[in-house]
Amino acid sequence: MHTAAYSNAQDATHWDGVCFADGSKFDEFMVNEVASRLHDAAGTAELKSHLNSLASTGFAQDSLQAILEAEHPEERDWAAGEALAEAWLSREYGVVWPWNMERDKRTPQASLPGADLVGFVTQGSETRLALGEVKCSSDTNTPPNVMTGRNGMTRQLEALATDMGLLHTLIRWLQPRCRGNGAEPHFNAAISLLLQSGNKAMTLFGVLVRDTQPDERDLSNRGKHLGGIVKAPAGCHLLALYLPWAIASLPDRVQGGVS
Repeated sequence: MHTAAYSNAQDATHWDGVCFADGSKFDEFMVNEVASRLHDAAGTAELKSHLNSLASTGFAQDSLQAILEAEHPEERDWAAGEALAEAWLSREYGVVWPWNMERDKRTPQASLPGADLVGFVTQGSETRLALGEVKCSSDTNTPPNVMTGRNGMTRQLEALATDMGLLHTLIRWLQPRCRGNGAEPHFNAAISLLLQSGNKAMTLFGVLVRDTQPDERDLSNRGKHLGGIVKAPAGCHLLALYLPWAIASLPDRVQGGVS
C-alpha cells in the first residue's frame, strides 16, 4: 500500500515522505477509513438513530427521509485530503480524534477556522495534545507554495506552538466535546501534561498531500526551520503523502469511483 520515500529530522522536528501505491489495499483504505472520517460515519449513524426514535408516524418517517436524502455530500478536494490525513495519522501514529469537525458546520460546504487537526496521541506512557494542519497541493514547485507565506503551513504550525491565545481557543473548544465520554481521560491526561511542562508538551503534525513525484525538498527546509522553533518537550512531525493519482480525484476515490 505504501513505501517510505525519505525520512529525516532536526532536533524535535521530524519529516517523512510516504508514497501510496495504486491498488486494492489503498482503495479499501480510501472507501473505508477515509470515507468514515470524511462523512463522519459514527456521528451520522447516531443522528439517524435518534431522529428515527422521534419519528413516530408514517408521515414523520417520510419527513425524516426527506431531510436525510437532502444531505450534501462533501466533494471538495481539500476536505477529502484532511480526511485522508486523519485516517493515516490514526492508522500509523495512533492519533485519537475525539470529535469530527463535520459536526460543527452550520451550512453545507462550510470551512471552519482554527487548527485542521485536534486530537490526542499516546507516546510511551504519555498522552499528548495533538494539533496540526493539512494542505493539498499539485504545485510543481518544491516546496509548494502552501508550505510558505503568511497562510502557509509553516506559519500555522509556528502559531500552534507559540500562540497562547490560539491554544486557549482550541482547548476551550475541545473540553466540552470530551466531557462525559470516552475522550475525557485523554483530555485530562494531555492537558495535565501540557500544564506541567509550561505549555510545551504537545505534538504538532503538518500533513502535505501531493500528487507529484516525491521530493524531500517539499519538507526539508521547512522542517529545519521548525526544528529551530519547536523545542522539546514539544515535538513536530511533517508528513508528505504522495498519491498515485491526481488530488482532484480524491472525492471520487473516497466514493469508490475513478474520475
